[in-house]
Amino acid sequence: MWHFILLIICAGAIYLACEWFVNAVEWLGRRLNVGQMAVGSILAAFGTALPESVVTLVAVTTGTTPEQKDIGVGAAMGGPLALATVAYATTGVALLIKHRGRHHPQMAVPVHAGADTNPGAADEPGRSRAPHVLASPADAARLAKDQRWFLAIFIVKVTLGLVAFAFKPTLGLLFFAAYAVYFWREIRGGDDGAAEQEELEPLKLQPKAASPATWAVVVQTLATLAVIFFSSRVFVAQLDAIGPMLGLSASVTALLLSPIATELPETMNAIIWVRQGKTKLALANISGAMMIQATVPSGLGLLFTSWKFDTALIWSGAMTMVAIIYLLATMHAGKLSPTRLAWVGALYGVFAIGLIPILS
Repeated sequence: MWHFILLIICAGAIYLACEWFVNAVEWLGRRLNVGQMAVGSILAAFGTALPESVVTLVAVTTGTTPEQKDIGVGAAMGGPLALATVAYATTGVALLIKHRGRHHPQMAVPVHAGADTNPGAADEPGRSRAPHVLASPADAARLAKDQRWFLAIFIVKVTLGLVAFAFKPTLGLLFFAAYAVYFWREIRGGDDGAAEQEELEPLKLQPKAASPATWAVVVQTLATLAVIFFSSRVFVAQLDAIGPMLGLSASVTALLLSPIATELPETMNAIIWVRQGKTKLALANISGAMMIQATVPSGLGLLFTSWKFDTALIWSGAMTMVAIIYLLATMHAGKLSPTRLAWVGALYGVFAIGLIPILS
């Protein structure tokens, strides 16, 4: 019972910490003069993905047995799958709930960054369309470009897990270089100017200040990250303990439940930003975290392990690619609605079912 209580307490702590984190990171983006997309894809993503990267680093560098090192490899593969399915699906569900809660007869209108409705579409008489996650063509194109980058890098990542050759470890450096290029592109990519014009909520640490002190922004950012990191680790530990109580093997817990727990901050951030009407930031946070997961942990794994995949890891990689291909196809068809985004979560269920014969 105590494990379940701790699980609930940690989930609440992560959500509250994420509330303060997204508030601080938006002010941090303002201080650093970066665009709104970069706030989500670089600043927020780097902060929330850091714990998982540390787990991989510790596992692959200090592990004394192949099994211990495999924990890092599993984290490098499980994280992207959870983000591509559960995190995106949660965003879609949050958008659906937000629209339905308005009780408007024309709730099915496009959703675009910084606002949740498109008045022009709603004014068309007799027309009812499924809402789009991003109505702005530029925002949709940028999200699709991020997913194409991710898919290309991820295919290379999985392919390297199927082969063995002498200089494979040195290729880990290329993954770090790939993220450096992505980082530079996002920082220099510009924005539509909405972030600079948008009035931010007061910093929670200085609620009465129209423009908070830089030290307060930094302190709130680092403090919330510390709470997120600690709470996430305790949350994962409780899942590891609860898994056997539910009759789940350690392998199932590690591959199925732990990735969801480690990506909980990104999921919480998405819920908070959707609630605030900042869908673009929510999606940028997820796509940015996916890029980190596809590169940094992979580079560490290649450098310090044999990077050889078993059947379960191959299955995980395959389902991640299916999820991204589904999302890209939906984006290119111009049909990325909250409902279709929510449905990508079903692929995590397919992954779970597929694990049964693999691990049995």
